[in-house]
Amino acid sequence: MPGAWSPTLTGVGVVASGGEHEVEIQRSRFRCVVARVDEVDAASELIARIRKEGPDANHHCTAMRIGDPESGALVARSNDDGEPGGTAGAPMLEVLTRRDLTDVVAVVSRWFGGTKLGSGGLIRAYSGVLAETLDLVGRLRRVRHRELMLCVPHDRAGRIENALRNSPYLLRDIDYGADVTFTVAVTEVTTFEDWLAEHTGGGIDAVDAGPCDLFLP
Repeated sequence: MPGAWSPTLTGVGVVASGGEHEVEIQRSRFRCVVARVDEVDAASELIARIRKEGPDANHHCTAMRIGDPESGALVARSNDDGEPGGTAGAPMLEVLTRRDLTDVVAVVSRWFGGTKLGSGGLIRAYSGVLAETLDLVGRLRRVRHRELMLCVPHDRAGRIENALRNSPYLLRDIDYGADVTFTVAVTEVTTFEDWLAEHTGGGIDAVDAGPCDLFLP
């Protein structure tokens, strides 16, 4: 289901890594797998792989939230996969939403142990194993930056490199050619251009090389 999404300069929450976790509740096994993905097709491929790897599971319930920082679009989907409606995928999606996570897909596979859990028990089981898995894999922020390139004569490069390394901006790369090219990641281009003019006396332009995402604590 597409919806609105508002990424900010401080970024959006993402899982720090993929991972899995398993619990047993009244003899039913619940195994949760979470992964960071940046598009729906990648999420669908993971779900298909888990289904193929666990054909003996009774259910593979899913939830995903994937956001586009350029358009602000958000895809949020869930699937109960045969469990009573609203007892599996929807509670899982609620966990992802409550934790404000994007770029994430979660799959909880269930092997039925012979004891029915009831609607409340299923909701607690599916949401609980996902919450525990998220606690284990940790959290980062995905922050949208712009990469800017600065071409600087060699005789000025040392002074500018030192200023960049002591600035709040991230120096990502240095290329030594006819000139020295610095690649810098910034969240606000205008603010950086003001900083650059102040520290270089003007005469050096920042060329926008496009967006990049950084994953920060």
